Amino acid sequence: MAAFTVWKFDDLAGAEHAAQSLKDCEREGIVKILDHAVVTWPEGDAKPTTKHGHEENWRGSGWGALWGVLLGALFFVPVIGGVVGAAIGAIAKMTQDAGISKEQLETIRTQLTPGSSALFVVTEEGDLDRVGERFRAGHSKLIATNLTDAERSVLLETFGNR
Repeated sequence: MAAFTVWKFDDLAGAEHAAQSLKDCEREGIVKILDHAVVTWPEGDAKPTTKHGHEENWRGSGWGALWGVLLGALFFVPVIGGVVGAAIGAIAKMTQDAGISKEQLETIRTQLTPGSSALFVVTEEGDLDRVGERFRAGHSKLIATNLTDAERSVLLETFGNR
């Protein structure tokens, strides 16, 4: 099964740096990246900006299509009480097959704030210990995943209890 994770960074460069580290790991055969997106939210901007990792082929994958809907609904829908709840509810139905809950979507929306960045990534076939060694220096926080509680615990332990 593919692992979906969202990592938050308290600076604008953190997510991009982590994405580059993962790409290096992929080149070395340590992990397979199915897709990823980097979201940055500069202070003073009304909305974050997004960059899709595999733009040349994202439309052909289910994950790439999900990024557009997921990120669009989380960050680009007008923030008007019921509209936000309705948007999150609608995308929760789309993401439940991927193991992403409505609560996780709400957490992602509230955790990513101006001055921060996030890496949304879908991976498989990873050597967690070797990837974790590279991630430890990144000061990241896991804010969402489709992993089981046991898998999540191993991930957090490997990546430095974040």
